[in-house]
Amino acid sequence: MNDPLLSAKNLSVRFGGVLAVNNVSFDVKQGEVFTLIGPNGAGKTTVFNLISRIYTPTMGEISYLGPKGMLKLTEQPPQNVASLGIARTFQNIELFEHASVLHNLLIGRHTHRETSLWQDLFFTRKARETELKAREKAEEVIEFLNLQHYRDSFVAGLPYGVRKVVEMARALCTEPRLLLLDEPSSGLNVEETDDMAFWIQDIKHELGITVLMVEHDMSLVSKVSDRVLAMNQGEMLAMGTPREVQTDPGVIEAYLGSIDDVSSLRRKVSGQPDQDSVGVEGVQA
Repeated sequence: MNDPLLSAKNLSVRFGGVLAVNNVSFDVKQGEVFTLIGPNGAGKTTVFNLISRIYTPTMGEISYLGPKGMLKLTEQPPQNVASLGIARTFQNIELFEHASVLHNLLIGRHTHRETSLWQDLFFTRKARETELKAREKAEEVIEFLNLQHYRDSFVAGLPYGVRKVVEMARALCTEPRLLLLDEPSSGLNVEETDDMAFWIQDIKHELGITVLMVEHDMSLVSKVSDRVLAMNQGEMLAMGTPREVQTDPGVIEAYLGSIDDVSSLRRKVSGQPDQDSVGVEGVQA
């Protein structure tokens, strides 16, 4: 469980004259929830895009423990990432709105395709068996995430919070070893965010899937994360448990401003001295 599933070493990426990520290194251990936090523009989603192979690093490399052993993810073509056991959701939901929830989940099974074009075209016995397996897996995910009520509904008519869960369900249908969640609580209310925390914990404990998450909501980060990496302006600020990172002076300054700015935010309680420290818990960037 302590062996790294993914290892990023000295990652840097430059877009023209902008250094978006600068010398970032971290390991994601098997069976943990590892979260990237930081203000807007810190480089968190850029790191996600490097792992997804949407971007190629200017320097550094990413290693991943695939089905056949450790490999350099940075040398893999983008279309192979899902078949290696890496699935992803997006901050802006990417679903087929005019398809049902079930059909969106079945799309997530494409990496497990076992039939040829001709077998699919003539719907041979092999094609029927493959279709049955795909539907069984989709139904398992629907039951796991309590989506039975929305199973045959078009995505276009669903509430935003349900769409978030559907996108996560589609990612789970790929049977990933590593699940990348890009701001899963974005746009959700407090109750929906609590539900999302519940699902993430179940994905880790019941399905045994490692989770790498980008998130702004520090309450969600504190509930589900084993370790946290704080970034700012493309660089690493601090890494450790949620509590350790939230109380790090550099992280506090990145979220709230300078030490003088933080001092002005301290509350005076009648009959008690000023608070000596301020954390970033509950602060959303």
